[in-house]
Order: sequence, then structure tokens, then C-alpha cells
Amino acid sequence: MPLAYPPFKTCPCGSGHSYAHCCGPAHDGSRPAPTPETLMRSRYSAYALGNAAYVLDTWHPDTRPADLHLNPATRYLSLKIYEASGNEVEFSAALQVNRGERYVLRERSLFEQLEGRWVYVDDITPPTLDGPVG
Repeated sequence: MPLAYPPFKTCPCGSGHSYAHCCGPAHDGSRPAPTPETLMRSRYSAYALGNAAYVLDTWHPDTRPADLHLNPATRYLSLKIYEASGNEVEFSAALQVNRGERYVLRERSLFEQLEGRWVYVDDITPPTLDGPVG
């Protein structure tokens, strides 16, 4: 079950906007993500908030796993977008796992428009996981 998140707090995706004016409308279905970068941000926020249903819903049906079990002990610390061009987004996400170790996942992702909305297809470059860090 997703964590309740106050709409006035800064969005977990790091945009600097409030959740209500950033990823919240994508999560509640009132406004789909208009670009691959905004979809990437909303998916990161969904992971951070434990919203597996949103992550699965925004995953291309040809590459989507049957199930997605998010570890509630994982903390998503930050998202950095390096490049967003066309239907690709390169990013890194810093996270802390249940034993306190910190890792950085870096990936270049491919997105596609399907039935008028953006969906995540797959990683273009295999994701790298650096850690434990600091």
C-alpha cells in the first residue's frame, strides 16, 4: 500500500515543486505524465512512496513483470536526471537498503507512447549499481 504523502511537501522526485503540483496528479490519475522525464520522475516518486500499482501501470505490457514487490525498508534518497532527450532519460537514483548501506543506481531508460500516454519500456544500457557508498 502506498505511503500517504502530504500534497504541500516537496515532491520526492527532487523537482523542488510540491507533490500536489508535481507527481501527485500522475499518481492519482488526474494528469498523465506529459513527457518521458516527468514519467521517470513520477515512477521514482512511486517507488519512494511504495506505490507498486503505479509503477506497474506505467510499464509497457511487453516488458512489465507479473508482480512487483517493493521492499518497505528501502529508502529512496535522491534522483538526478543527466539527460532527457526524445524518448530516453538517463538518471541515477540514490537509495539506502535495510542494513543502512547506500547505493546509486544509474540507467538510461527507454519510453514509448502507448494509447496516448508515456510508458516505461526498458533500460537501454544495463543499469549499474555503485555501492555501498559513503
